[in-house]
Amino acid sequence: MMTDYLKTTQDLYRDAALKPDVGLCCTTTPMLAFPGLEISPIMKQMNYGCGSTVNARDLINNPTIMYVGVGGGMEVLQFSYFSRQQGGVIGVDIVDEMLEACDKNLKDAEQTNPWFKRSFIDLRKGSALALPVEDNTIDVAAQNCLFNIFKEQDLKKALSEIYRVLKPRGRLVMSDPICNQPMNETLRQDERLRALCLTGSLPLNDYIKMITDIGFGTVEIRAKRPYRVLAPGQYATDELIYIESVEVCAIKDPMPADGPCVFTGKAAIYYGANDYFDDDKGHVLLPNQPLAVCDKTAGALASLKRDDILITPSTFFYDGGGCC
Repeated sequence: MMTDYLKTTQDLYRDAALKPDVGLCCTTTPMLAFPGLEISPIMKQMNYGCGSTVNARDLINNPTIMYVGVGGGMEVLQFSYFSRQQGGVIGVDIVDEMLEACDKNLKDAEQTNPWFKRSFIDLRKGSALALPVEDNTIDVAAQNCLFNIFKEQDLKKALSEIYRVLKPRGRLVMSDPICNQPMNETLRQDERLRALCLTGSLPLNDYIKMITDIGFGTVEIRAKRPYRVLAPGQYATDELIYIESVEVCAIKDPMPADGPCVFTGKAAIYYGANDYFDDDKGHVLLPNQPLAVCDKTAGALASLKRDDILITPSTFFYDGGGCC
């Protein structure tokens, strides 16, 4: 049986499919511009997300891609730009009207993008809580400003479903709002504000823990940006609440015995007298060459209390490479 808050969410996005709501979400990532890719104004208006999930380094070797919560079709079109194969991108949505709007927009995109065929994208009706996809068949799964809507038990179920359909070492790429301040129960229980991707925002550490508890062995924080504020007098709060958007990649790696590798943009810099420093755990530091390290490795190196290794603070920007 569908819970009330999920019905509210479906109703809101049904309305947004029938009449595009430009202010529904506030995307803080600049629109990716690819040569030969034309995105229609209505796709941009129906871009109901808080960031981007499309990154070229995830999309090598002809991956099978799944996108949950299709919106107006902009990101499935961007994904198909890299895929360009029949059924290479699977788009899943629970709202009939959103699937119909997305289908129309994609057919229009076929007329303005000579490389694109509507058959590149397989639209399927289904819930993030019960994906219409077989086990271990997806290389890259993505969602943008959707999981933030779910309450804890439903979020666990959605993450478990993604984990189920991903191949080993497959990637879940996400963009969601986060909030590190306490949020009162009035805001938490407001179904419309939750559907608007605001009051379901978790603290970043809780968000990461939800992901790693499912079994993802590697998590990359790729970007963190300002998103919204909930101001007293406008919302049911006595203090200004600051919400950020975060872009994350979770990889279905085996879980290390000493816990997950979480990259938050830290680096280790060796500045000693030797040609290199080797911690005998697979991490070799060259003089004055920053090495991206996960938080776990950063903590282990810091615990050595050496006066010739600097551990930088988290930048909350990670762009690959490093210790793991």
